[in-house]
Amino acid sequence: MSADGPDLDAFEKASNAALAPQKLEGTMAFMFESRHIIRPTKFAMDCPHLQKDYGDVWQRLKKNFGM
Repeated sequence: MSADGPDLDAFEKASNAALAPQKLEGTMAFMFESRHIIRPTKFAMDCPHLQKDYGDVWQRLKKNFGM
């Protein structure tokens, strides 16, 4: 149950947009869904291209569900 997307602003914009097809240009992204837990390899976690501060972009995400 984690957010996905490039950052919080993109998540908020997409969550509040009218449901209609949209064309994205000048970007490359992919997303896939799985019922399995994704466990990155040690190689992936040690890769110099890893965006280590990725979680920081989600710190302002409002809590939308109560327990």
